[in-house]
Amino acid sequence: MPHDPVLHLLGLAKKAGRLEIGEEPVGAVCRARQARLVLLAADAASNTRRRAAHFGEAGSVLWLELPFGKSELGFLLGRTSCAMLALTDAGFAAAVAEKLAARDPEKYGPAAGQLKEKAGRVLQRQKEQRRHEKNLQRGKRAPWAPPPAKKEAPPPRGRPQPPKAAGRPKDVPARPGGPGGKRLTGKLRKP
Repeated sequence: MPHDPVLHLLGLAKKAGRLEIGEEPVGAVCRARQARLVLLAADAASNTRRRAAHFGEAGSVLWLELPFGKSELGFLLGRTSCAMLALTDAGFAAAVAEKLAARDPEKYGPAAGQLKEKAGRVLQRQKEQRRHEKNLQRGKRAPWAPPPAKKEAPPPRGRPQPPKAAGRPKDVPARPGGPGGKRLTGKLRKP
């Protein structure tokens, strides 16, 4: 089965750095809630199955049994054998589950639907994040709108005040140093 699409996707995920291999790395990403799908070899031991189920519970992650043995998975990943894998990318997880569902719809169909929905939500959040970052870079502002019309001030409370005159009254003489007056600077001189 060297040309199997599931194995091909697992190889791509490994090259992309989105695949954890082995029990300890899988457990670490599950506890960190970074795993999206845990995969188990068909001929894995019962203790390994139990641990995969525990990792799935701990990280709220689906775990599926692959139709491939440990030696096939190990050959694909450059090891002697491999019993447990974890995908950390929602897109890869949905694609692997979809390829498995095409092979056996009864066994993998519900998991494929659930992972496809999760991958859609993750993609939507990523698009919103990129849009937000782009708006921050460009300094996007709200579109121009005319300022709101000014409302008249309500009448003052209490006794009405006479209106204030602008400037000084004409019958008051100018002050020295003011407009039209002499400026006093320095010491006073005696005549």
